Amino acid sequence: MSRRRRTMSMQFKEQLAKDLGFYDVVKQGGWGSITSKEAGNMVKRAVEIAQQHLAQQSMNQQK
Repeated sequence: MSRRRRTMSMQFKEQLAKDLGFYDVVKQGGWGSITSKEAGNMVKRAVEIAQQHLAQQSMNQQK
């Protein structure tokens, strides 16, 4: 089974890093330089945003 890659666009990842306050680390050292905690926070925030979008779509369809 192949592994999926790039489920998030680079622009979205950069925006998440900016919002979470570690984009400067990414700019200086690349994505490999962030901590696992920062990566986890980024994924957590991405999931939150996805859930908000799904809830909003669901509400729009019910109208």
